[in-house]
Amino acid sequence: MKIILDDINVKDQLYPFTAIKSAADIRIGINTIKEKWEKLLHCPVLLQSEVNNLDKAGITIPANIIPAKESVEAVLKEGIHAFLKSNATRMLNHPMDIFKHNAWAIQQDFNFVTLDKTSQPVCATNILINPSQIFIEQGAIVEHSILNATHGPVYIGKNVEIMEGCMIRGPFAICEGAVVKMGAKIYGATTIGPYCVAAGEIKNSVIFGYSNKAHDGYLGDSVIGEWCNLGAGTSNSNIKNTAGTVKVWNNVEKKLSETTHKCGLLMGDYSRAGINTSFNTGTTIGICCNIFGESYPPKYVPDFSWGNEQYQLEKAFNDINNWKQLKEKSITEQEKEILTILFNKK
Repeated sequence: MKIILDDINVKDQLYPFTAIKSAADIRIGINTIKEKWEKLLHCPVLLQSEVNNLDKAGITIPANIIPAKESVEAVLKEGIHAFLKSNATRMLNHPMDIFKHNAWAIQQDFNFVTLDKTSQPVCATNILINPSQIFIEQGAIVEHSILNATHGPVYIGKNVEIMEGCMIRGPFAICEGAVVKMGAKIYGATTIGPYCVAAGEIKNSVIFGYSNKAHDGYLGDSVIGEWCNLGAGTSNSNIKNTAGTVKVWNNVEKKLSETTHKCGLLMGDYSRAGINTSFNTGTTIGICCNIFGESYPPKYVPDFSWGNEQYQLEKAFNDINNWKQLKEKSITEQEKEILTILFNKK
């Protein structure tokens, strides 16, 4: 049976993380939403953009649903409408939902990914708390660190490196090839995506693939897109001094809207911040932005911003390629085409 993930009704409300890609490509827990469906169904699933004419035998599912074993069984047995009425349904309706649901998603992924598997032995230099909820994949290196799974699982992916002196509390997931630098303090629920570099203090945040927060500074209640870089000393506020509700950019209504009591930084793909940048509570940075300067950036920075000016498209391509080459990748023609379309819509 064909499964199609459709995000046409949620792209605007999940901005900036759906500016370039589908909601199904959002990482939450260990895997992306699309990867979760494929692993649970044991077959490929399609994005709406990959389907010209919908097959009547297929099932179209909102791409913002976070699947778990029970939800997949419900869809297959009862259909999508019955499933959507369930109180157990977890969905991404706002960007903040990514970090709000991350603890649950880490636990769900951990249970599935580690089922009937054996963790790699942990070096005796480490301190483990609740080791039954700690899983280390092959090729990972962890030395002289504290892993505490009392409040949620700790998952360490293939070929990950956790350097000396790190203190990590679950729920926590770090994906293939990522690095946590010496002395990092990471609180749950946090996900570090594949081939990222993480350091400093991180709490209740999700960092998508190939991004860097490689130095001291605080990142809390935040979501960072792919191919981003936070310069040394960069920090965000995640709660107002009044402890009141935080206003966050609403891309549907095109204005700042009251949301929740805690929200840090929401940064779109290919964006970067210079050293010692300070982000106010509930700041949204669009895609392809270069943030620098002495004062706080605005609460909303639109796509293709270079400080207070517009980022020139060819320069954006060149800079993205420079960053990608640091991780042995290159900008693709498809990326250029998508970014050109978005740039011309400004």
